Amino acid sequence: MAAKEILVVDDEIGIRELLSEILFDEGYHVHLAENAAQARDFRNRQAPDLVLLDIWMPDIDGVTLLKEWVEQDLLTMPVIMMSGHGTIETAVEATRIGAADFLEKPVALQKLLDTVAKAIRQGAPCIPQVANGGAPAEAVPHFPLPFDLPLREAHDYFDSLYFNYHMRKENGNMTRVAQKAGLERTHVYRKLKQLGIKFAKKPSEDG
Repeated sequence: MAAKEILVVDDEIGIRELLSEILFDEGYHVHLAENAAQARDFRNRQAPDLVLLDIWMPDIDGVTLLKEWVEQDLLTMPVIMMSGHGTIETAVEATRIGAADFLEKPVALQKLLDTVAKAIRQGAPCIPQVANGGAPAEAVPHFPLPFDLPLREAHDYFDSLYFNYHMRKENGNMTRVAQKAGLERTHVYRKLKQLGIKFAKKPSEDG
């Protein structure tokens, strides 16, 4: 069987070389890009089996590039986001857009290999696409479940996904979001503030 093709996108040469050596030793065929422009050019030429994509890059950040691939129907492979400044909010945003998983730097060797193997094995279920007879994929829970997180962080992770989904679905109408959640509106405001989810109080939102 042909070796799986992995594209590593990171502006730090040390990270690129380290990941390349580790993945090469595991039998993967590795391609390197030092910024989003090089990654974009590579993807326009061919589709790898997996992309390891750094979030914080000097020109175009990884989340912006991920959004671009989604909009252009080029997200045909699982993408694992990487960041040395990872937060729950960043992970939620990346997985909401279409990332298969999220790794914090410095990446532990076994964690890297396990996450890469799992993402390649799952392949296209990790990718947003039309499903359920035409329903958008964002209506289907296709994000990685955070079983490796402490319980409190996993709970916040799910809450962030849940409220981000309903905020988008109801166009920020807090009354309807509260109704869908089965909570008092003041409780929803407190919860969104706790999770760091931006919202605007609209005086006419009951309409």
